[in-house]
Amino acid sequence: MTTTYVLDGNRILTLEDFWREIGEAVNGPGGYFGKSLDAFSDCLRGGFGTPEEDDFKVEWHGHDRSRQALGHAETARQLETQLGRCHFTNRDRIAEELAAARSGRGGTVFDWLIEIFEDETPGKLVLC
Repeated sequence: MTTTYVLDGNRILTLEDFWREIGEAVNGPGGYFGKSLDAFSDCLRGGFGTPEEDDFKVEWHGHDRSRQALGHAETARQLETQLGRCHFTNRDRIAEELAAARSGRGGTVFDWLIEIFEDETPGKLVLC
């Protein structure tokens, strides 16, 4: 039997909202399922709340609202935070990505999350 985890895109307006929503969808109220892109990727690989077997899917309802909310403005906000705490060898790259996001160019937070879903769980994400 396939386990289905449902995300409510109307509740995902920031990256922090996404961490809360995926954590609660997978592991119940207050549940953890990563709070960084690397941790999220690890969690999707299994053993951190998802079934060990490949018999699960994630439905992202209202993903259009999330896509808009997790666009370039949210991306710039996240990159500003990263810039303030990244290793000095990464500052130039993060600054370039931040400038692009502020100009409405480049990948967005939504794109980052979709890419991780596709890399770690191909075919398991359903955008509704």
